[in-house]
Amino acid sequence: MNLDIVTNEELIQLARKRLNQGAWDYLVGGSESETTLRRNRLAFDRVAFRPRVLVDVSHIDPSTTFLGQKLRIPAILAPIGSLQRFDPEGAAAVTRAATEFGIMHCVSTSTAPELEVTAAATDTPKIFQLYVFGDMKWVEDLLGRVKKAGYVALALTVDVARYSRRERPLLSRDQYSVQRRALADRRYLAELTWDSLDQIKQMWGGTFMLKGVQTAEDAALAVQHGVDVVWASNHGGRQIDHGVGSMDTLPEIVQAVEGRARIVLDGGVQRGSDILKAVALGADVVALGRLQGWALAAAGQAGVVRMLEIVEDELVSAMGLAGLTSIDQVTPKAVRPAEPVTPPHEMSSWVNMPVGRIL
Repeated sequence: MNLDIVTNEELIQLARKRLNQGAWDYLVGGSESETTLRRNRLAFDRVAFRPRVLVDVSHIDPSTTFLGQKLRIPAILAPIGSLQRFDPEGAAAVTRAATEFGIMHCVSTSTAPELEVTAAATDTPKIFQLYVFGDMKWVEDLLGRVKKAGYVALALTVDVARYSRRERPLLSRDQYSVQRRALADRRYLAELTWDSLDQIKQMWGGTFMLKGVQTAEDAALAVQHGVDVVWASNHGGRQIDHGVGSMDTLPEIVQAVEGRARIVLDGGVQRGSDILKAVALGADVVALGRLQGWALAAAGQAGVVRMLEIVEDELVSAMGLAGLTSIDQVTPKAVRPAEPVTPPHEMSSWVNMPVGRIL
């Protein structure tokens, strides 16, 4: 499917037309005052490039390798709950888009179709993101299904000990959000400890990722417990409010990990230049969340592929103008601190949006 879309802003506008208010609010909003959500964007805006000139950039390779897989760009598709709210095919459409473009998909516990159906949609290796909604027997049974389906890595999400107050969907009386907030089995998420992590890691027996790390202390503990991938994330500003941006936490996490684990970052990643900034400060790959949701809502699988093509073009453009021809050349020397020029919010990467944002 050839989409006549030239910017991701167009995909967002199309998604807004197609989504009802509740689904839109669930996708775009953060918790309470949405301070953490805005700081995610602000953290990227405070990083500037240090371009080098007179470098031959006639050939640029933005690819990298992650978990033994070659990725066309240093990005994966983040786990999003209830993708079926944005497109009837849900996670299966996202997985097919990831395969078509050439990256990996991390599949949420809380999305349709069943994990086996999504796994079978393509041959590309996939990551499974785990929410603990039951006791250890429940976890063991679920991981048995995940292993049988062929997922290559497990990402345990640990920043949801309580379900936050996400006021946009609450105000729009979105029944899905109300029901999710009322789930009785969230007590298992509240009871998770480092001992729980050890048990789950042992049950899994393969590549293990810890999603929701926001401090150097927890990053250091993660590698002490044998975590293979530390995922720097504040849940896209959807959990704790008045946190700092994920990019602001990245340097201390990188320092604490000391190369003993790979690093994923999400939260506020909206352009290819954001990927370059994250890699410069120590991330191996970024995870794309809201961009994925907008693109899926706009045009299903084709929308997600087109979004990734645009992000790739932005990344290659930024690399070329910075004098970089491959990802392994990207170091902290490529960036420097700077003052932001735009008030941050969930739409502030696109200056042509009406009044800056779409309600």
